[in-house]
Amino acid sequence: MRPTFLALLVSASAATLIAQTATPQAYRETISGTVVSFEMVPVSSGQVTLDGKTVEVKPFLIGRTEVTWDLYDVFALGLDAPKGGGGADAVARPSQPYSAPDYGWGHAGYPAISIPRQAAEAFAAWLSNKTGKKYRLPTEAEWAHAAILAAGREPLTPAKLDAMAWHRDNSSARTHPVGTKAADALGLFDLFGNAAEWVAAGDAFITRGGSFRSPPNGLGPATRAEQDESWNERDPQLPKSRWWLSDGPFVGFRLALDKF
Repeated sequence: MRPTFLALLVSASAATLIAQTATPQAYRETISGTVVSFEMVPVSSGQVTLDGKTVEVKPFLIGRTEVTWDLYDVFALGLDAPKGGGGADAVARPSQPYSAPDYGWGHAGYPAISIPRQAAEAFAAWLSNKTGKKYRLPTEAEWAHAAILAAGREPLTPAKLDAMAWHRDNSSARTHPVGTKAADALGLFDLFGNAAEWVAAGDAFITRGGSFRSPPNGLGPATRAEQDESWNERDPQLPKSRWWLSDGPFVGFRLALDKF
């Protein structure tokens, strides 16, 4: 028996709905005009509880690693800016930092640190314009949902955390190159430890995941910190720089992206 037109229409609509709600695929993005690339990893939909409220999280993509200096430098140093009279570069770029933002710990392959949330969002806007995709910070609910999946079904024992996270007891009080610890259950690196990560949390300035300064038992999906004045204490400017945190070498960020 041949299917009716209505049955075909219903079937096509169902297929479209599945396609619209399916988890996106992982991919690698290369910045045009450079050899710099990064990877995005799919995160399935789910629910997460924040402040006693259940939040629905739609499928999205998240960076396999924290944003590195290799990638951030293209933006911060204008390495993609037109040369030889090719037109004006209208993108706002970071100002000269008050002191070395990488603290001399390492640059190539290391997470970009000392980055305020505003600068992370400006970077995401630049990258979106550069690639035609809408990169952004993950929402707090998205980050928490990804972190629960990343932690896996087994408890985050001290041995497990030591294998996959740079923390107070194994970091020598500094950041380390991304991806040098074991991947988590979601295939991400350094979601916990190394550099704490900005999330989009309304008017609040929140990082998640902890950093190289955090004790091992202070790392995990629930780890959360709110920016205070000590993160920019030495900055002599008034108002304080929106491009750098003079005392925030433990703060970085990771990209997120709706499926496209």
